[in-house]
Amino acid sequence: MDTCTSFKGYGRVDELEEAAFKRKTRNQKIILSISLVLFLVLIIGVVAGTLVHRKNNNNADEVPAAAINSAEAVKSVCSVTLYPDSCLTSLSASNTTDPEKIFQFSLLVVMNSLEMVSSTFPKKFINRADDPEVKEALKVCETVLHDAVDSLDDCISSIDGNQISISKITDLRTWLSTVITDQETCFDALEEVNAALVTEVRHLMKNSTEFASNSLAIVSKFLKTVEENNIPIHRRLLEAKHGSPSWLTAAHRRILQVGKPKPNVTVANDGSGDVRTINEAVGRIQNKSERIFVIYVKAGEYVENVVLSKYQWNVMIYGDGKAATVISGRRSNGTGYATFVTATFVAMGRGFMARDISFKNDAGPQNNQAVAFRSGSDKSIFYRCSFEAFQDTLYAHSNRQFYRECDVTGTVDFIFGNSASVFQDCKILPRQPLPNQFVTITAQGKTDPNQNTGISIQRCEMSPLDNLTASTFLGRPWKNFSTTVILQTNIGGFLNPLGWLQWQASDPPSTISYGEYANAGPGSNTSRRVQWAGYKPSLTAAEASKFNVESFIQGTSWLNGTNVAFDST
Repeated sequence: MDTCTSFKGYGRVDELEEAAFKRKTRNQKIILSISLVLFLVLIIGVVAGTLVHRKNNNNADEVPAAAINSAEAVKSVCSVTLYPDSCLTSLSASNTTDPEKIFQFSLLVVMNSLEMVSSTFPKKFINRADDPEVKEALKVCETVLHDAVDSLDDCISSIDGNQISISKITDLRTWLSTVITDQETCFDALEEVNAALVTEVRHLMKNSTEFASNSLAIVSKFLKTVEENNIPIHRRLLEAKHGSPSWLTAAHRRILQVGKPKPNVTVANDGSGDVRTINEAVGRIQNKSERIFVIYVKAGEYVENVVLSKYQWNVMIYGDGKAATVISGRRSNGTGYATFVTATFVAMGRGFMARDISFKNDAGPQNNQAVAFRSGSDKSIFYRCSFEAFQDTLYAHSNRQFYRECDVTGTVDFIFGNSASVFQDCKILPRQPLPNQFVTITAQGKTDPNQNTGISIQRCEMSPLDNLTASTFLGRPWKNFSTTVILQTNIGGFLNPLGWLQWQASDPPSTISYGEYANAGPGSNTSRRVQWAGYKPSLTAAEASKFNVESFIQGTSWLNGTNVAFDST
C-alpha cells in the first residue's frame, strides 16, 4: 500500500492553473444550462400531458391555463420527493412554473417551519422537564435546531439574486443534508435518555423534517438529471493516487505546505506563548472571517473542552506533532453528559483545518460514549492528527470532511455520524474493549436517500492498537440509509470473517449502501461476509469511484493545473 507523508505539491497557483480553472468554469456553465433545460423538459412534459387530457375531457371544469401550468409544475416537482402530499400542500402558493423559483419557495417554507419549531418547543419542554438528563437532551435539541436554521439560511443566501452553478447546487445539497441531520440529532439525544416525549417531539417536527426532505429531493433530482444524461462532470476517480478536495483553496494549500505557518496566536501552557489555554486563543477569533486564523499549540497536554462555533470560519490549529501536542478531556455519557456534548474538541465553523495534533477523551471504556472530536465543519481538513478514545471516538457529525494520514483509535462505533467523510492513508486502530463488548469501527447515520452523506475509507491501514481479542467488525448500519465503503485498504487478520454487524437482531433494510473494493490483507477475504441485500462484497470500479474525493465530498473535478500528483494505473 502506498503511503504519502505530505500534501505533495501544494504550491502557488500559476497561469496554467488559472487557465484550466477558467475552462472548467465555462464547462460548468454549459452543463448548468443543459441541466436546467432537461429539468424544465420534465416539468413541461407533465404540464403538456395534463393540458391535453383536460382539453379532451368534456366534463372538466374550465381552469385558467396559467393556474394549470403552475399547479402541474408544482405537482411535477413534488413527484420526486418522499413526501409528495406535504410538498403539494406547502408549495401550492408558489404561483410559478419556474422550477428554480419553486425550489426557492420550498426553502422559505422549510425556514418558516424550522424557525417556529426552534423558537418554541425546546424551551417549553426544558421548563417542564424534571429529569436532568432529559433537560440535557433538550438543550442538544435547542443547539442543533438553531444550527439547522443557520444552515438553511446559508442555502437561501447563496441563491438570493445569484446565478446557480453546479458547485452551488452541490453546496445546497450538502447544507440541506445537514439540516436533516441536525433535526435527527435532536431525536437521537432524546432517545439516548429514553425520553417519553420522543414521539411527541417527532410529531411537532413533522412539517420541518418533511419540508427539508422535499427541498433536498428537488436539488438531488437536478443533479441526477445531469448524471442520467451522461453530462461529463465527473472524472475517473480511483486513478487519483494523492488527491485533495477541489474546494481546497490556494491559501489553504499554502498554509498546509508551510512547516510552521505564522500563527495569529501561540498557545503554551508553560507561559512561553501569547496565552496558556486553547480557549483563550479561540476567544480572539473574529466571527465569519474569510481570512485564515492560525492557532499554534506548543508541545504539552492541554486539559480543556474547546468549542469552535458555527460562526468561527477558516480556523487552523496545529501542534508540534500528534505525539507531542495533546488536547484531552473526560466528559462522557456515563457521567451524565449527552453524547453530543461529550467531545473534547468541537469544530462547527466552515473551513476548519487541524494538523500535527492529538485529540483525546480520557473518560475510559467504563463510561460509555465519550467523544474525542466532533466536527460539523463544512470543507474541513484533518492532516496528521490523532483521535483517541474508546466508544464513539470521532463524531463526524455533518457536512464535508477530509482526513489524511490520521490515526483513529477506539472500540464501539468509533467513527460515526452523518457527514460526507473521506479517510485517506489513515491508520484505523481498533482496541480491546470491556469484557463481553464487541468492536465496530464505523456507525453511519444516513436517514434520507437524498442525503449526500456516508463514510469512505480509502487506502488506509487497519490493525489493532493492542492485544485485541474481542470480535471486531468494519461497522454496523445505524440508520435505514447508512452508507459506508472500504476501498483499497489493508485489513489485518483481527477482523471477524462476517465483516459487518447488524444494529439490531435482524438484518438491516435493503436501503443501506455498504461495500468493499480492492482491499488487501488477511481480513479482506469476503467469502464469508454477511449476506445483506444492501451490501456488496465486491464493488465495481465505477461504483467505488462514487465514494472518492471528487465525487463524494465535492462533486466537481479535481483541480487541474496544480502539482497534485495523479496515478493513471
